[in-house]
Amino acid sequence: MVRPSAPVEIVMNLTDTKQNFSKVVNQVARGEARVVVEKSGAPVAAIISQQELREYERLREQDADRREDLHRALTEFSHKFDDVSDEELERVLAEARREYREITDREHGRA
Repeated sequence: MVRPSAPVEIVMNLTDTKQNFSKVVNQVARGEARVVVEKSGAPVAAIISQQELREYERLREQDADRREDLHRALTEFSHKFDDVSDEELERVLAEARREYREITDREHGRA
């Protein structure tokens, strides 16, 4: 199965985009291009296909779900240390960092 090639990214100034809007939309709709619109030399907008927009939204939702899962896991993890003082936790973490550095130094021949 041959995969269609990815759309080419075209950078256009706003005036050219307006003058060629129908052509631009057709290229984007066919999956041939995505257009970055610049105003005064700075990117201000993008014209992408509906398919690319759906993929962006799917990835954005997936990212939000991952962040929510991570937040939930970190909150649960932190509650396990509610009865440990900050000083004790810092001491244990410092020791764990030292041990980790020793191990990685040995593995990389730096010991």
